[in-house]
Amino acid sequence: MPHAEPSSAAYRPLDRAAGDAALRVRRIGPADLMAALRAGAADFLDHPSQLFFLMLIYPIAGLVLARLAMGYEVLPLLFPLAAGFALLGPLTAVGLFEVSRRREAGMARGLRSALAVRHAPTFGAIAMIGFVLLVTFLVWLAVAMAIYRWAYGAYVPTSIGGFLADVLTTRRGYRLILAGNGAGFVFALFAMSFSVVSLPLLVDRPVSLACAVRTSFRAVAINFWTMLLWGAVVAVALALGSLPFFVGLAVVLPVLGHATWHLYRRLVV
Repeated sequence: MPHAEPSSAAYRPLDRAAGDAALRVRRIGPADLMAALRAGAADFLDHPSQLFFLMLIYPIAGLVLARLAMGYEVLPLLFPLAAGFALLGPLTAVGLFEVSRRREAGMARGLRSALAVRHAPTFGAIAMIGFVLLVTFLVWLAVAMAIYRWAYGAYVPTSIGGFLADVLTTRRGYRLILAGNGAGFVFALFAMSFSVVSLPLLVDRPVSLACAVRTSFRAVAINFWTMLLWGAVVAVALALGSLPFFVGLAVVLPVLGHATWHLYRRLVV
């Protein structure tokens, strides 16, 4: 049975005196990433939330597959769409941060408890970060399409197999891979630096938006190579979870969401 909610774990009023300065950040290593993943898996097993993510994933997958059935002109955007999970992932995990926060504090928790984050005094700042991530995702799609047109012109694929063979065996395909992955890396690095700490921090503490964002960028800068490794772990997990038909994301996304909370707890003093 869940413990009674201690008053110290309740939301506190927004601290206007805290200013915009970044909070102190610890240096972490690969062992901390593994510990965060283990803790995230434990949170997920304690309160599985895959049904919530299935409700998000299957409409998206259905729209993509239906559009694909109507024509192959959308095929070049399938990879950028899948990669977009990494850009929007922290936003979809906000409710999971609240579940992990409550579990850590011994408070009542569950899927309904995840919605309590809307009462946080920092919810406006959380929404602003979500807006920036959404705009980043849309700009990424536009850039990805521009790169495809640069490499392929007006060419429209006629089959999935033919398109994959062309991408993997031709010079224009190599240009698409190099330019697309280079641009994707820049977008992913920005999204991670902007949100990996700021969103769980805003769920946890009554700080300003500027303070949360500064702390997030500072955490990535101080732990650059470790956070690049974290980004690689997330990318591989999302890629594996997307096969087949995004089914595995129902487990991968919540585990990564909970793990991001524990990563934040290890990063910020």
